[in-house]
Amino acid sequence: MSILRFALYCLIGGFALTIGALGTGGFGWWWLSGILCAAALVPVARRGPRGVLAQFAVILPVFLIVTLLCVWSEVLIFVPELRKDVGPELAAPLLMYAILAMVLAALAMILKLHQAEGPSVELRSGGKLAAVVFVCGLAYAFYYLVFGGITYQFFTKVYYPGAAAQVAKLGVWFWPIEIGRGVLMTLAVLPAIRRLRMDRWQVAIAVGVLLWVTGGLAPLMLPNAMMGPRQRFIHTIEILTQNASLGFTVGMLLRTKKARGAGEVPKIAVAA
Repeated sequence: MSILRFALYCLIGGFALTIGALGTGGFGWWWLSGILCAAALVPVARRGPRGVLAQFAVILPVFLIVTLLCVWSEVLIFVPELRKDVGPELAAPLLMYAILAMVLAALAMILKLHQAEGPSVELRSGGKLAAVVFVCGLAYAFYYLVFGGITYQFFTKVYYPGAAAQVAKLGVWFWPIEIGRGVLMTLAVLPAIRRLRMDRWQVAIAVGVLLWVTGGLAPLMLPNAMMGPRQRFIHTIEILTQNASLGFTVGMLLRTKKARGAGEVPKIAVAA
């Protein structure tokens, strides 16, 4: 029964994204993209917060920051001709992903997917939390440098002949921009990390998958006049190496090493 409910969560939830097909076509690709987004959010539906508004508050930042802001900021660096139309281009997706977030939040309650059991959540606090968020931004810049550099040199240079010139125009600002993107993606998944009642390594894997799917795999499934199938596939793998690595880093660094279940008795108490 649980498998059926989760299947319905993905299939019905993903259907909400097909409103994007009204202007572009490719109904099946929009639905598949929505299904992938929903599947990546299954851990949030199962082990995240209870209630529609609480679920919505966890899901929406991921779509708005990872799927829209961070993806579009990268596009605008390497495809500068799109900068003049960025406002109108983002208006419809903002509404569409907000609707998707609300539908998924409501389905989690309607299908009764929430499970209260699980380890207690223990995060770093105060200044340590802020420092770790910045470190995660630095980590993303490193992953971007290594994996993005390899991808560009061996696979995508032919598609972006002016990329080096665009980066040169930004000068020293290029790397603060990439660090900032890493910080923003970290902050986008912070609400989920705060509420996921899962072990530390499980959170790291779940967040890595979430950042990859919402920041790369799902958007690249959509109809795209700028990229052919091979180019989109290459970028899907590139973003896997960057975003999944960031997500795993975020999960491991922001959660503490030990999280006791609600019913677990401390060993000192047992000894007494």
